[in-house]
Amino acid sequence: MLVIVTENIPPRLRGRLAIWLVEVRSGVYVGDVTVKVRDIIWEHVENGVESGNVVMAWNSNNDSGFEFKTLGQNRRLPVEMDGIQLVAFHPENDDKIFDKDKDETYDVDWL
Repeated sequence: MLVIVTENIPPRLRGRLAIWLVEVRSGVYVGDVTVKVRDIIWEHVENGVESGNVVMAWNSNNDSGFEFKTLGQNRRLPVEMDGIQLVAFHPENDDKIFDKDKDETYDVDWL
């Protein structure tokens, strides 16, 4: 199972996603595809997202039962803790983020 949630993406990318997946709600796509097709879909997302943002989640054989990746600016940032992928929320007015594992500070712009 593959789920893609989009915000503010161009119509041509919406159409491209609809080739492989069913749009069950505005900006929410679901389907059952192979790993190869999932990778092809993600390439199209990376090339067409422009100023929008996307999260893609799929079932996986790990403790949480799924994996996900994100693209575009969003207050949510995927982080890994003890081998489990979680989501960190950034304050709306914070311009910098500190990553304690890498001991580095990042500007929010790169998200």
